[in-house]
Formats: sequence, structure tokens, C-alpha cells
Amino acid sequence: MNTKNYLTPTKKYKILISSIHSVYRLLNSTFELHDLIIRLAKLTCQIFNARYCVLVLLDSTKQYSLFRCTISGRKRFVGDKKTKISSRLERRIIRTLGSIRCDNLLATPLISEDVMGVIIIKRDKEAPDFDKFDAQILTTMLEQVIIGIKNLQLYEEQQRIVLGSIKALSTFLDIRVPQEYTHSPYFSRLVMSIAHQMRLDEKQVESLKYASLLHDAGKIDIPLSILTKTSKLTPNEFRIIKSHPVRGAQLLRPLQVLRPVIPIIMHHHERYDGTGYPSRLKKNQIPQGARVMTVADAFEAMVYGRPYRERMDISSAIKEIKKKSGTQFDPKVVEAFLKIVKKIKTKQYLSPENIKPKK
Repeated sequence: MNTKNYLTPTKKYKILISSIHSVYRLLNSTFELHDLIIRLAKLTCQIFNARYCVLVLLDSTKQYSLFRCTISGRKRFVGDKKTKISSRLERRIIRTLGSIRCDNLLATPLISEDVMGVIIIKRDKEAPDFDKFDAQILTTMLEQVIIGIKNLQLYEEQQRIVLGSIKALSTFLDIRVPQEYTHSPYFSRLVMSIAHQMRLDEKQVESLKYASLLHDAGKIDIPLSILTKTSKLTPNEFRIIKSHPVRGAQLLRPLQVLRPVIPIIMHHHERYDGTGYPSRLKKNQIPQGARVMTVADAFEAMVYGRPYRERMDISSAIKEIKKKSGTQFDPKVVEAFLKIVKKIKTKQYLSPENIKPKK
């Protein structure tokens, strides 16, 4: 970007609008705070033709950074540990709440109700010095950036609250149902590993994370005598067990934030060939998240064991998953599962402390 004084007002206006538009697109395409800060630092270097940019988010004391991203040429340094602010320049900006423009350096605080961060950019000595127009562009950009950062911070806080509530519900279910009838601590990790291998987007992975904790929530009001039965279920008892996906969906439907999770919970017992329940959906009619959950759920049940089913070794369970690819399971999900299953620490499933006692 050329910032010399011969730029006409029209050219300056176009540069300003283009910069704001670039930031706007970035803010609307990023849903993770750390990712936003990294991409914003890169974008700032591009807009200002700078070789260096550091963007720091502060904690409530203003003495520590919560996150720091430094771009220096083609190198990137990221720190997400709480660290004492040691830079004199950064401390000065935080203390005075003032901007600094000096030759090839431009620095300014990020201020909402209070100072929340600092951004510093530098150009090569041979490049034009920063002028008032550069400072104006940066100030205008940061007005959008601050709103975007605050929104993502609020979103992340909301997600922490939601996840806490979900874990509380999951824990309540685990307390009610004896340990040997629940999932292992590794189930969520397995589900998410498959999702990442399939390159599902952030929202889909997040929904699967929540669904992995709550997919059996519908069992919460099923009599323990049925849940813990080790002998063959009667037709009526099996009908009650089969109702738990619908019960779970009904239980969670009032929670707006969990709406994307409900189809996964509702259909995680469907089969790829259409013989599952509750709706006998087949192939792509089954939500993708539910198809992922089905494979993980079956593998977990086989290797972790159930009171009504003998425990399998890892190799036998993998063979069974392969065998039922295209009938019970989506072949694409099985393919992803087979790639990540090699990375699973089998000792987590096979160690004595994880072998559940049978009654």
C-alpha cells in the first residue's frame, strides 16, 4: 500500500474502504478467537505493507498477556500462556492509552470499555514512514476488530457455560446409571478424531462433541431394571430402549444452543442400509454427525464391553467394523475410522482399571 502524500482523496477513500472490507470478511469467516488474532496480524501486515506486527490481548489486570501473536517477515510466533508484559513500548501504550506514530512504527491500544490489547506494526527502514492516513486506517479497522474480539470472547464464554451444563447433565446420567453401563472417558475423543479425519467444519465438530456427551440422555427416565438387564430383553423392553433417541431429542429441544446436536442424538442408531431406528433412514438421509457417532458407539461397545456383550480385542472390533461397512456403517466414516484407529492408545481400553466388572 502506498501512503505518500500525493494520494488523492478518492484513492485514500478507496484504500480505506478496501481495508475495512477485508477486516469485515475476516471477522465474518472466523469463529475461534486465537485463529482470528493470527489471521488479523497477517492481514494487518498486508494492508500496511509492514514486515512486523504484534497483537496482544490482555488479562483483567493489564499486566499480563493472555494471547500474543507476532508476525516477523515470513515467521510467526504464537503464545497462548499467561505472560508478564515486559516490553516498555507495550507498557507505555497500556498506561497512557495513547497511540504512537514514529517513522516506521505505528502502535495503538485496543480499547472497549477498558484497554483490552495492543497492536504494534513496523515497516522496513527503506519503506515510507507511517503518516496520519495510516493511523486513520488503523483506528477505523480497530473499531471493527474490537467488536469482533468482544463478540468472540462472549461466544467462547457462552460455550464454556453450555459445555459445563452439558457435562453436568452427562454426569447426572452417569451417576444414575451404574458405571459399567456408560461410555468410557475416551468416547468423545474418538468421535472428534473421526470428525477431524473427515475434515468436518468447526461447527460440525462442536456439535459432535456435545452429542458425544449427551447422545444417551434419553435413557435418563428408562427404568434401571431394563438398562441394567444382562439377559435378553423382552419385545416391550426393547421397544422402551429403542425410544431413548427420541426421548433425548425431546429433552434437549428447548435448549436453543443445542439445536444442531438434536439430529445426531435422534438418529445415532440408524443403520446405513435403512434397518436402524427410530426412522429407518438410509445412507445420506442419516445426518452425517449421526453416521460418525454410530461407528464410534459400536467400536466403544465392542472393545470397552457391556454387561450383555463379551468384550472384544481391538483387532476383532476393527474387523467387525470393516465387515459391516456399507450395511450398518457409512463406508466413508469407516474409512476415516480405520485411519485414526491406529493412533488410538489401546492400553486406554485394555488396562485393568478400565475393564468394568460384570454382575
